[in-house]
Amino acid sequence: MQASRLSKNIQENLEIYVYLDKVENQMVHKLDSVLKNKEYVQIKNDTAGIKFLSKEISAQKFMAEAGHDFVSFLGDNPLRDMFVINLKSEYYVDSKLKLIKEDLQKIPGVFEVVYQENLIQDIQKNIQRISFVLIAFSVLLLITIAVLINNTIKLAMFSQRFLIRSMQLVGAKSSFIRKPFLLRAAIHGFLSGLIASGVLLILIQYANMQVETLELLQDPLSVLILLISLCISGAIIGLASAYFSVNRYLQMSLDELY
Repeated sequence: MQASRLSKNIQENLEIYVYLDKVENQMVHKLDSVLKNKEYVQIKNDTAGIKFLSKEISAQKFMAEAGHDFVSFLGDNPLRDMFVINLKSEYYVDSKLKLIKEDLQKIPGVFEVVYQENLIQDIQKNIQRISFVLIAFSVLLLITIAVLINNTIKLAMFSQRFLIRSMQLVGAKSSFIRKPFLLRAAIHGFLSGLIASGVLLILIQYANMQVETLELLQDPLSVLILLISLCISGAIIGLASAYFSVNRYLQMSLDELY
C-alpha cells in the first residue's frame, strides 16, 4: 500500500514543460485558462497543478545555478516563457503522455512540449517490478497461512470425530452438528485477525518513529480497511476450513473414523 502511494506521489511531482511562442500577457492568461480546464491536469486542494514561469525568472534561476550572466554575454535572453504542468498519476503512461503532448502542441501560442520520457519509463518499470515482488510475496504468505490454518483446524476436528459420530447416532442433523464448530472457528479466526491488526499497528507506529517521512505515505482510511480485512479474512478462512473438515467426518463410516 505504501509502495503504491509512494509511486503515486512521485508521478504527481513529475513535470511537463509547455514552452510558449512570443505572446502578449493577454494570451498568457488565455492559455492559463485553457490549460486549467484540461481533464488530465492535477487538482490539489481545488488548485490546478499549473504554474507560469516567465523567461526572466528562468534566466535568473539559470544564472544562479551556472554562476555567470549569459544574458549580458549573448545580448539577449534566448529562453522562453513556459507553463509547468503536473498531471494526474493515472496519465503517466507512455501512450497517454504522447496523446497529451499532441493535444498541448495543437493549442495556439504553444511552441513545444517537453517531458522527461526516459525518467518516466524508468519509474514505470521500477514500480511494476516492486509491485510484482510485493504481490507475489503477499500471495505466497496468504497461501502458506491458509494451509497452516486449514491443517490446524483439521487436527482439531480429528480429535472431535467420535463426538461428531455420536451426535449423528442420536439423530442430530448435519446443520446442527456443524453450527458449534463453525461458530468457534469463525470466532477464533476473527480474534486472530484482531491480534494481527494490533501487532501491525504497533509495527506501523514503530516504523513511523524510525522514518520521519514514512507517515506521509499512510492513508488512515486504507489502513483501517486493511485491519478490518484482516479480521474478516481470518474469520472466513477459519469458517471455510471448519466447514470442509466437519463435512469430511460427517460422511465417513465408522471404520474410516478408526
